[in-house]
Amino acid sequence: MTPLPRRAFTTAALGLLLVGCRGHGGGADATAGPSGARRHRPSVKSVQPLRRSVPVGLHIPAIDVDTPVVRLGLDPDGSVQVPPIAAHDRAGWYQHSPTPGQNGPSVILGHVTVGAYGDGVFRHLSRLHRGDRIEVRLENRTEAVFAVSAVRTVAKADFPADDVYGDVNRPELRLITCGGPRTGDEYRDNVIVFAELSATTT
Repeated sequence: MTPLPRRAFTTAALGLLLVGCRGHGGGADATAGPSGARRHRPSVKSVQPLRRSVPVGLHIPAIDVDTPVVRLGLDPDGSVQVPPIAAHDRAGWYQHSPTPGQNGPSVILGHVTVGAYGDGVFRHLSRLHRGDRIEVRLENRTEAVFAVSAVRTVAKADFPADDVYGDVNRPELRLITCGGPRTGDEYRDNVIVFAELSATTT
Protein backbone atom coordinates (compact mmCIF):
# COMPACT_ATOMS: atom_id res chain seq x y z
CA MET A 1 0.00 0.00 0.00
CA THR A 2 1.33 3.43 -0.93
CA PRO A 3 2.09 5.59 2.12
CA LEU A 4 -0.25 8.51 2.65
CA PRO A 5 0.89 11.96 1.51
CA ARG A 6 2.27 14.01 4.37
CA ARG A 7 -0.93 16.02 4.97
CA ALA A 8 -3.14 12.92 4.96
CA PHE A 9 -0.62 11.04 7.09
CA THR A 10 -0.54 13.82 9.68
CA THR A 11 -4.34 14.02 9.71
CA ALA A 12 -4.56 10.28 10.32
CA ALA A 13 -1.95 10.58 13.03
CA LEU A 14 -3.95 13.23 14.81
CA GLY A 15 -6.86 10.82 14.69
CA LEU A 16 -4.96 8.70 17.20
CA LEU A 17 -5.98 11.22 19.83
CA LEU A 18 -9.53 9.90 19.50
CA VAL A 19 -8.47 6.43 20.62
CA GLY A 20 -7.26 7.22 24.12
CA CYS A 21 -4.94 5.13 26.28
CA ARG A 22 -7.01 3.08 28.68
CA GLY A 23 -5.69 0.54 31.12
CA HIS A 24 -8.58 -1.80 30.35
CA GLY A 25 -7.84 -2.08 26.67
CA GLY A 26 -7.08 1.22 24.96
CA GLY A 27 -4.03 1.34 22.77
CA ALA A 28 -1.21 3.71 22.02
CA ASP A 29 -1.83 7.34 21.18
CA ALA A 30 0.72 9.12 19.05
CA THR A 31 1.17 12.26 21.09
CA ALA A 32 4.56 13.78 21.68
CA GLY A 33 6.38 16.67 23.31
CA PRO A 34 5.98 20.41 23.08
CA SER A 35 4.98 21.74 19.70
CA GLY A 36 7.86 23.49 18.06
CA ALA A 37 10.44 21.16 19.61
CA ARG A 38 13.43 20.80 17.34
CA ARG A 39 13.68 17.79 15.07
CA HIS A 40 16.26 15.30 16.27
CA ARG A 41 19.35 14.82 14.12
CA PRO A 42 20.89 11.60 12.84
CA SER A 43 23.33 10.01 15.27
CA VAL A 44 24.35 6.96 13.27
CA LYS A 45 26.23 6.49 10.04
CA SER A 46 24.00 6.72 6.98
CA VAL A 47 22.78 3.33 5.71
CA GLN A 48 21.30 2.62 2.30
CA PRO A 49 17.48 2.54 2.52
CA LEU A 50 15.73 -0.77 1.97
CA ARG A 51 13.05 -1.67 -0.53
CA ARG A 52 9.49 -1.83 0.75
CA SER A 53 8.80 -5.01 2.74
CA VAL A 54 6.16 -5.44 5.43
CA PRO A 55 7.45 -5.94 9.02
CA VAL A 56 6.63 -9.32 10.57
CA GLY A 57 8.67 -9.30 13.79
CA LEU A 58 10.20 -6.93 16.33
CA HIS A 59 13.11 -7.62 18.69
CA ILE A 60 14.29 -5.13 21.33
CA PRO A 61 16.97 -6.89 23.42
CA ALA A 62 17.30 -4.18 26.10
CA ILE A 63 13.69 -4.65 27.27
CA ASP A 64 13.28 -8.33 26.34
CA VAL A 65 10.75 -7.78 23.55
CA ASP A 66 10.53 -10.38 20.79
CA THR A 67 7.13 -10.28 19.14
CA PRO A 68 5.25 -10.71 15.88
CA VAL A 69 4.03 -7.54 14.21
CA VAL A 70 0.46 -7.17 12.94
CA ARG A 71 -0.80 -4.64 10.40
CA LEU A 72 -2.90 -1.68 11.51
CA GLY A 73 -5.08 0.55 9.37
CA LEU A 74 -7.72 3.16 10.09
CA ASP A 75 -10.99 2.77 11.99
CA PRO A 76 -14.20 4.10 10.40
CA ASP A 77 -13.90 7.33 12.43
CA GLY A 78 -10.50 8.01 10.90
CA SER A 79 -8.47 7.09 13.97
CA VAL A 80 -5.54 4.74 13.66
CA GLN A 81 -6.22 1.20 14.78
CA VAL A 82 -4.36 -0.35 17.71
CA PRO A 83 -3.58 -4.04 18.18
CA PRO A 84 -6.61 -6.03 19.36
CA ILE A 85 -6.91 -6.48 23.11
CA ALA A 86 -6.26 -10.20 22.76
CA ALA A 87 -3.04 -9.29 20.93
CA HIS A 88 -1.72 -7.16 23.80
CA ASP A 89 1.59 -9.00 23.51
CA ARG A 90 2.06 -7.98 19.87
CA ALA A 91 3.13 -4.76 18.24
CA GLY A 92 1.29 -3.26 15.29
CA TRP A 93 2.73 -1.46 12.27
CA TYR A 94 0.66 1.41 10.86
CA GLN A 95 0.43 0.33 7.24
CA HIS A 96 0.05 3.84 5.81
CA SER A 97 3.57 4.65 7.04
CA PRO A 98 6.76 3.56 5.26
CA THR A 99 7.92 0.05 5.98
CA PRO A 100 10.92 -0.10 8.35
CA GLY A 101 14.08 0.70 6.42
CA GLN A 102 12.39 2.82 3.76
CA ASN A 103 12.97 6.56 3.77
CA GLY A 104 10.58 8.24 6.17
CA PRO A 105 9.16 7.53 9.62
CA SER A 106 7.86 3.99 10.05
CA VAL A 107 5.37 3.83 12.94
CA ILE A 108 4.86 0.86 15.28
CA LEU A 109 2.31 0.95 18.12
CA GLY A 110 1.87 -1.25 21.17
CA HIS A 111 -0.08 -1.53 24.41
CA VAL A 112 1.44 -0.73 27.79
CA THR A 113 -1.16 -2.54 29.93
CA VAL A 114 -4.44 -4.19 29.01
CA GLY A 115 -6.61 -4.77 32.06
CA ALA A 116 -7.06 -8.44 32.88
CA TYR A 117 -4.57 -9.36 30.18
CA GLY A 118 -1.75 -7.74 32.15
CA ASP A 119 1.35 -6.12 30.71
CA GLY A 120 1.40 -5.04 27.11
CA VAL A 121 4.27 -5.60 24.70
CA PHE A 122 5.58 -2.05 25.25
CA ARG A 123 5.25 -2.09 29.05
CA HIS A 124 8.92 -1.14 29.47
CA LEU A 125 9.39 1.03 26.39
CA SER A 126 10.36 4.05 28.52
CA ARG A 127 13.43 2.16 29.79
CA LEU A 128 15.17 2.37 26.43
CA HIS A 129 18.20 4.62 26.09
CA ARG A 130 20.02 6.33 23.26
CA GLY A 131 22.00 3.76 21.28
CA ASP A 132 19.84 0.75 22.22
CA ARG A 133 19.27 -1.68 19.37
CA ILE A 134 15.91 -2.34 17.71
CA GLU A 135 15.64 -5.13 15.13
CA VAL A 136 12.72 -5.37 12.72
CA ARG A 137 12.26 -8.57 10.74
CA LEU A 138 10.76 -8.01 7.30
CA GLU A 139 8.61 -10.22 5.10
CA ASN A 140 11.42 -10.58 2.52
CA ARG A 141 13.70 -12.03 5.26
CA THR A 142 15.75 -8.86 5.49
CA GLU A 143 16.30 -7.33 8.93
CA ALA A 144 16.34 -3.58 9.50
CA VAL A 145 18.43 -2.64 12.54
CA PHE A 146 17.80 0.72 14.23
CA ALA A 147 19.58 2.62 16.99
CA VAL A 148 17.54 4.63 19.47
CA SER A 149 18.22 8.35 19.10
CA ALA A 150 15.74 9.72 21.66
CA VAL A 151 13.07 8.62 24.14
CA ARG A 152 10.41 11.16 25.08
CA THR A 153 7.60 10.95 27.62
CA VAL A 154 5.18 13.73 26.80
CA ALA A 155 1.70 14.97 27.69
CA LYS A 156 -1.09 13.90 25.38
CA ALA A 157 -2.26 17.49 25.16
CA ASP A 158 0.76 18.38 22.98
CA PHE A 159 1.22 16.71 19.64
CA PRO A 160 4.12 17.80 17.40
CA ALA A 161 2.98 15.98 14.28
CA ASP A 162 6.04 17.10 12.33
CA ASP A 163 8.41 15.51 14.85
CA VAL A 164 6.63 12.18 14.87
CA TYR A 165 5.11 11.89 11.40
CA GLY A 166 6.78 14.57 9.30
CA ASP A 167 8.80 13.79 6.19
CA VAL A 168 12.44 12.84 6.69
CA ASN A 169 14.97 11.98 4.00
CA ARG A 170 16.34 8.91 5.79
CA PRO A 171 14.91 5.69 7.25
CA GLU A 172 13.61 6.23 10.78
CA LEU A 173 11.39 4.37 13.23
CA ARG A 174 8.86 5.49 15.83
CA LEU A 175 7.66 3.23 18.65
CA ILE A 176 4.65 4.60 20.52
CA THR A 177 2.75 3.60 23.66
CA CYS A 178 1.08 5.16 26.71
CA GLY A 179 2.91 6.31 29.80
CA GLY A 180 3.08 8.61 32.79
CA PRO A 181 0.60 8.77 35.67
CA ARG A 182 -2.67 6.89 35.36
CA THR A 183 -6.04 8.22 36.49
CA GLY A 184 -8.75 5.58 36.35
CA ASP A 185 -8.55 4.05 32.89
CA GLU A 186 -6.52 6.86 31.36
CA TYR A 187 -2.79 7.46 31.04
CA ARG A 188 -1.78 11.10 31.02
CA ASP A 189 1.23 10.81 28.73
CA ASN A 190 2.72 8.94 25.83
CA VAL A 191 6.15 7.40 25.38
CA ILE A 192 7.68 7.89 21.95
CA VAL A 193 10.93 6.26 20.90
CA PHE A 194 12.78 7.76 17.94
CA ALA A 195 15.30 5.56 16.15
CA GLU A 196 17.43 5.66 13.00
CA LEU A 197 18.51 2.88 10.64
CA SER A 198 22.00 1.73 11.57
CA ALA A 199 22.44 -1.53 9.67
CA THR A 200 20.69 -4.12 7.53
CA THR A 201 21.12 -7.90 7.35
CA THR A 202 19.90 -10.57 4.99
